[in-house]
Amino acid sequence: MSVNIPSFYRSLLLLTLPLMAISPSVSSDTLEENILVTASRVEENAMKLPLAWSLVTSDTIEFIDPVHINEIMQRVPGAWISRGNGQESIIALRSPVLTGAGGCGAFFAAADGISLRAPGFCNVNQLFDTNFEQAGRIEVIRGPATALYGSNAMHGVINVISAAPTEDIDNRLTLEAGPYDYYRAKYRYSNTVGRNGISVSANGASDGGYKDNSGYDQEKATVRHDYVGDQWNFRTVLDAANLNQNTAGFVQGYDAYKDKNKKKSNPNPNAYRDAWSIRLYSAATHAVNDNNTLTLTPYFRDNHMEFLQHYLPWQPVEKNGHDSLGLRASLETNARAVRWINGIDVEYTNATLKEIQDTDFSPNQPAGVHYDYKVGAAVGALYSQLRMQNDSPWEIDGGVRLEYTNYDYNNKTADGSACGPEATNCRFYRPSDRENDFNDWSLNAGASYSISENHIAYLRLARGFRAPQASELYRLQGGQEVANLDSEKIDNIEVGLRGDWLGNARYDVAVYYMHKDDVIFQDANRFNVSGARTRHYGAEISLNYQFNDSWSASIDANVASHTYDSNIELLGGSGDIKGNDIDTAPRAFGSAGLNWDLSAIVGHQSRAELEWVYMDSYYLEPENDYQYDGHSLINLRLVGNLTPRWSAGLRLTNLLDEDYAERADFGFGEYRYFVGQPRGAYLQISYQFGAIGN
Repeated sequence: MSVNIPSFYRSLLLLTLPLMAISPSVSSDTLEENILVTASRVEENAMKLPLAWSLVTSDTIEFIDPVHINEIMQRVPGAWISRGNGQESIIALRSPVLTGAGGCGAFFAAADGISLRAPGFCNVNQLFDTNFEQAGRIEVIRGPATALYGSNAMHGVINVISAAPTEDIDNRLTLEAGPYDYYRAKYRYSNTVGRNGISVSANGASDGGYKDNSGYDQEKATVRHDYVGDQWNFRTVLDAANLNQNTAGFVQGYDAYKDKNKKKSNPNPNAYRDAWSIRLYSAATHAVNDNNTLTLTPYFRDNHMEFLQHYLPWQPVEKNGHDSLGLRASLETNARAVRWINGIDVEYTNATLKEIQDTDFSPNQPAGVHYDYKVGAAVGALYSQLRMQNDSPWEIDGGVRLEYTNYDYNNKTADGSACGPEATNCRFYRPSDRENDFNDWSLNAGASYSISENHIAYLRLARGFRAPQASELYRLQGGQEVANLDSEKIDNIEVGLRGDWLGNARYDVAVYYMHKDDVIFQDANRFNVSGARTRHYGAEISLNYQFNDSWSASIDANVASHTYDSNIELLGGSGDIKGNDIDTAPRAFGSAGLNWDLSAIVGHQSRAELEWVYMDSYYLEPENDYQYDGHSLINLRLVGNLTPRWSAGLRLTNLLDEDYAERADFGFGEYRYFVGQPRGAYLQISYQFGAIGN
């Protein structure tokens, strides 16, 4: 199937050609933006790293002042955090939007490199557990990650990194108001005294909701303490989040998001989602000798969630949760031109899930307990990652990881069907107690070549994997007694170009091909099975150009094809879908920004940005019979200092008041849409307490 590349994106690819032959000097700002932590868990200059990566700095996060994480991730080519209602989301990263019981298992979503959820217990909405609003930076690896990451790091890693303590006091309060009774307060305190540095970031938001009977209250806090000792250095972080949401479900009907009588309606006024999470870790680092550094990182996580499954006609309630203890231990060796990291990861998790339905819907979806089980999960891994930087133009990077996963499942209700004798095809089947084991490995190898001092080309090969999620193994339907599933595997090859031109223009281009095997899906009998194949290829591009001291522009975009590579029998389908687009896989999306530094005109630090967000059309189901047409949005941001202590910002979202869908879907015989909000204005004001730094 050919890729229909819009003329806009063809032009973007042509724009990169003249940048590849020029070798200027690199600015200090460019060097700072080349520092990456996620690939090796230590700071490194990633300019020559043969890997596709992106980062969003704290300055950019503060300027965007996001209500939802999708507003940030629009700055990452190949990433689309598809927004549901409120704070809900589904991830696409060098992939389609992956739904279903285990779709979220294709992505490693992390805070300071530690997975937000335990392997095997992901949730599609898990990014709302992070304090992305006040992060120090957000780093993204696109495609299978390095050997330091195991199960789930298939399509990439999204790592929300906590803000480090500042050298001087930073004591700020920010208040914000927006449409539909949206209010938010953010507070930050940061300082370093002697060997101790502390950073406290907290925020609380209340949203009245654009839709009827919707809205949410949300609180987040991150406390970080850094200590520099004679023998050991410590970094300790406590991270917590709470969400209480009244959820608005899909509106149904073709182009219902354009219908003024449906746009604000909420077909599921009783829907809700309550979720809270807490994570605590302490990274202890010790220089064993001049060449070797030992790092020990024990951690704890606890997650709980309860929500109404409003997207199902029978409206069951799910309660899930898990708590985990883990340890990461690594030895970093730096000798001459070699950096070698060897490590071990171990983790144990206790998890529970219960699904209850209050009223009878049909004999196949009866009232009562559908599922009630607990799982003890143990994960252990060994890994080695090597990076060699010689005096030659070449740099070599590679690694291998071996990982073992064990699930010990205990059914706490009656084994077998949850339905009575009158059921013809019961939707809920509880397997009997069992254990499942998975042995997996990943491999990555890459090389970069310095075309000139400031321009590199690279080639990378990598394999990623994910073990089946617990819900795929034990939340069965249609009378399936056992789910004999294999781990999904993905193979990736990519080439890239990265560079800087005269300190004014930076570019990063990656072209990739990925093939995924043993894809887990639900067949025509509603059985969870392995064996599907999918194919993914595309190009990702980031361009940043500084016209002069006042004007700059940026583009982050991708074109891609995500297709089925095997014929599989799906419920209600023909099975002849090989070569079809995977549903919710737009061929192109991205954003572009035009920035104006107003400081010289107004006499104090001020900045304005006009942003264009583009979403191509996409199919809504595997047969490719139903489609969403796509959309374009314009946003405007203006931020400036009023006095040395006071600053203010104004954001105008959906400036042209477009009718659009944040996400489109086709299910149960109907078009379904999460409706995008109309034009909105957000005003924020900040006050800096205490002494004002130079």
